[in-house]
Amino acid sequence: MSIDGEINNFREVYNQVFPVLIRIAFHITGDKTISEDLCQEAFIKYHQRMIPFPDVDQAKYWLIRVVKNLALNFEKRKNRERKAYTRVLQTSDRHEPSGEVEALKNETLVMVQQALRKLPYKLRSVLVLREYGQLNYKEIAGILGISEGNVKVRIFRARDMLGRIIKENNYVP
Repeated sequence: MSIDGEINNFREVYNQVFPVLIRIAFHITGDKTISEDLCQEAFIKYHQRMIPFPDVDQAKYWLIRVVKNLALNFEKRKNRERKAYTRVLQTSDRHEPSGEVEALKNETLVMVQQALRKLPYKLRSVLVLREYGQLNYKEIAGILGISEGNVKVRIFRARDMLGRIIKENNYVP
């Protein structure tokens, strides 16, 4: 493949996959800047990869796995700090409220993020890929190496557990 062909292929993959990757990374880390850094790191790994993928979908699946792993590794490293700063992050002024609706929306996002972080990895990962990555069951099964039936069960359990976590923490009246 020529250099122009490689550049065009890279651009095509980037344009199609970046929005999915940034959503997945953001919903694992909860931080836009870190998510962008993780996506950049994933694309650097993709660019350095010696063997090209046969199509954009294969590159997409590979990049999703890379970003998911990078984000989860980041979360593991920062877990101690995150526990200490949880209260600070809850009241963080990352989002400037533009009114009552915006304030409620931001508060809800923080509550869902907190509840998501309390889910076990197996349940959180399928829910993040489904809801924030907007992937279908087949794609999730391919990324995680499990059956579609297992994906459906995990998503059901994750949603159920998420609802219980939110109720237990008095988020819902």
